[in-house]
Amino acid sequence: MAIRFYRAVLIDSEDAVSVAFPDLPGCISQGDDIQDAANMGREALSLHVESMLRDGEALPEPSELGAPLPDWLAEDITAEGASYRETLLPVEVERKPVRLTISLPADLVASVDRAAERNGFTRSGYLAQAARDKMQRERETA
Repeated sequence: MAIRFYRAVLIDSEDAVSVAFPDLPGCISQGDDIQDAANMGREALSLHVESMLRDGEALPEPSELGAPLPDWLAEDITAEGASYRETLLPVEVERKPVRLTISLPADLVASVDRAAERNGFTRSGYLAQAARDKMQRERETA
């Protein structure tokens, strides 16, 4: 698994901090303060990248800190008269899936398949996301 760092723009407002990714239009989030916004931004970035990869889309190359903002983002910041700062946020990028064989009880497989379908995942995608979520919770409580 490789790690990429994408530029995140943290936009201050009166009651929240928004996060936007200039290289990934549509990937936005928000938090109560800078730390919360960064945490929420990492989660949004991870889900956005995973969705792009699942859909077969190529990931854009990350831009550098201080690079000109795209018009859509610069206009939003100017319209709000907000101040902003930039940082880099990491995202794990799976390079190549590995085929594996696991054994699970039939009723659990059926439950996983139903949950995966409800949430728009394949069985493998759902199990991978469940494992990521579990590991993230473990990191947060460690």
